[in-house]
Amino acid sequence: MNPYFGEHIREIIDHEKPDGVIVQLGGQTALKLAKLIHEKGIKIYGTSFDNMDIAEDRGRFSDMLKELNIPYPRYGTAFNTDDAIEVAHQVGYPVLVRPSYVLGGQRMRIVLNDEELEKGVLSLLKHLPGNKILIDHFLDRCQEAEIDAIFDGEDFHIMGVMEHIELKRNSQR
Repeated sequence: MNPYFGEHIREIIDHEKPDGVIVQLGGQTALKLAKLIHEKGIKIYGTSFDNMDIAEDRGRFSDMLKELNIPYPRYGTAFNTDDAIEVAHQVGYPVLVRPSYVLGGQRMRIVLNDEELEKGVLSLLKHLPGNKILIDHFLDRCQEAEIDAIFDGEDFHIMGVMEHIELKRNSQR
């Protein structure tokens, strides 16, 4: 998030003194601003900040799926390359490597072996230092989709449906 943009949001909130705001639409920028708004004590209409945090913290999200008995791929988290390789060996290649606290697939990659994993983790740590890294077993030949929707307690409106399409790779498996 651009610090100037965050400061502008603070100024608008201080000036307008709203009862609450909606941060659902707008992708990663809106999600990052949610923390600032939450810390300011402004009510967030719709999805709570804590629930947005669950969605962004991939480990926390997977823990919730486990608690709700919803099937999910094997996963683990790491903060360095050694831990990442250990997790990848536990969950099994191929793996999907991505930073936690990033939605929309930003910096996500599929890797097939330790060498690719090490390169991927080093790249993540370079661009997003200190970020937790999530390593999921990659489910080949599966379909993944998401929706953007608003629910007011009575009516559920779907604004968009998107299927995730992974780039095909020449596999050395």
